[in-house]
Amino acid sequence: MAATLGIGHPAEASVYSFTANDGTVNLSNVPADDRYQLLVRAPVVKAAAPEANPSPAIAKKARYDRAVEKVAVTYGLDSALLHAVITVESRYRSKAVSRKGAAGLMQLMPNIVRRYGVADPLDPLQNLHGGARYLQYLLKRYDNDVSLALAAYNSGETAVAKYGNRIPPYRETTNYVPQVLDLYRKYRGESF
Repeated sequence: MAATLGIGHPAEASVYSFTANDGTVNLSNVPADDRYQLLVRAPVVKAAAPEANPSPAIAKKARYDRAVEKVAVTYGLDSALLHAVITVESRYRSKAVSRKGAAGLMQLMPNIVRRYGVADPLDPLQNLHGGARYLQYLLKRYDNDVSLALAAYNSGETAVAKYGNRIPPYRETTNYVPQVLDLYRKYRGESF
């Protein structure tokens, strides 16, 4: 599936971390110096055996499998990545709206809704198309660096640029990127 995203090296989806003397945790997709240690790498995972009793989250995920797969194919994305983003963003609640106005399965912000012409962000299929198009754009913009694309999806392209095309040191973003990457790895190991 890495070829689907155009990822040439597993390290392109790596996240590095170091803790400063004041306790601040710093995350980056590019280690600035030898203080950074590898935190997360998008691995190649063998297919896992199906669970005997799938959790409610898996049941919600299964409800959208077909639509997510079709949208992923349309935009040349890995469906596992879309599922990981959806899980973290909305837990598959198609009517979810955040305090900041992000809406739907992929929690599209109003500017992204306008940019991609999403008429109804609470419509699951429209939301999937808008979110996938945005993720496709971010992956192209950041040369298929999944970590940076996810950071921009979460905190915005301006924030990533402000920090020199690195993961911004915002708590929400530094939690979000590894969380999505971990789920991405898990979902890649599932049989779809």
